[in-house]
Amino acid sequence: MQRRKFIQSLIALTGASALAGNKLLIAESIANKMLMNKIPSSGEPIPVMGMGTYRNLNIQDQSKLPERVELIKTFFELGGQMLDSSPMYGVSEEVIGHCLKQLNYPKQLFSTTKVWTRGEQDGIQQMRQSLRLWGLDKFDLMQIHNLVDWETHLKTLRSWKEKGLIKYIGITTSHGRDHAKLAAIMEQETLDFVQLTYNIRDRGVESRLLPLAADKGIAVIVNRPFNGLFGYTKNKPLPDYAQEIGCKSWAQFYLKFAISHPAVTCAIPATSKIKHLKDNMAAGRGLLPDANMRQKMIGSFAQYI
Repeated sequence: MQRRKFIQSLIALTGASALAGNKLLIAESIANKMLMNKIPSSGEPIPVMGMGTYRNLNIQDQSKLPERVELIKTFFELGGQMLDSSPMYGVSEEVIGHCLKQLNYPKQLFSTTKVWTRGEQDGIQQMRQSLRLWGLDKFDLMQIHNLVDWETHLKTLRSWKEKGLIKYIGITTSHGRDHAKLAAIMEQETLDFVQLTYNIRDRGVESRLLPLAADKGIAVIVNRPFNGLFGYTKNKPLPDYAQEIGCKSWAQFYLKFAISHPAVTCAIPATSKIKHLKDNMAAGRGLLPDANMRQKMIGSFAQYI
């Protein structure tokens, strides 16, 4: 339903102009509130928009730390919760820890990182190091990065979950690799989350992995939601119908497409610029495309490929 029609319907329901102003305020509030999805394994709500930290927080210049603190502060102020990282991401975890300390560890933080090594003891040591770098005593979500030594680490993650050191268990993949292997793991193992690449161009996961996640009750984190897409639509006008779901940029167009798939729980775009962060976070508010509009969006993008 278009936002305009939604507001009009609220007014019509009151039947009195005296209440119309209040209804308009309610409608605007709904449009400006960050959308939430429930984690299937627990029912815990989580915002549809998180933040990745691959390159944007992997900084070597210490003078840029205040900018990153402001970036993370703005993320939380805009309704964000999930920060996703990995030992693979250079000094990103160390920078996260610095930012969190400066912000007095925001209570809404949903801490998400990965184990990315081989061997049980090396995995344990790496996860303990991540806890130290973040300045935390437990993680909300620990993921096995790109399926590396997943059988070994899964046993450890289950043990840590029982001990209360992590709340949720997940496995990740990226760049469209290892989909068949990931599907087999999802079929055989009990997982809370999977993380995978999905966007309007890279839609291979629609055929198997996303339906499987929905069927098994596994939350889905979308990485690489842009993945080179801006090169296709630079300086191109948005389709007129994009206004119906409040899209004001191609970034919002792409993000709303990704998070509107019924099996997707959240997306984690990464940026180092507050301007772009605000634009990304806005995609998590208001209306999302329905199935028909999603097909129109695919068609609109296809003309630029």
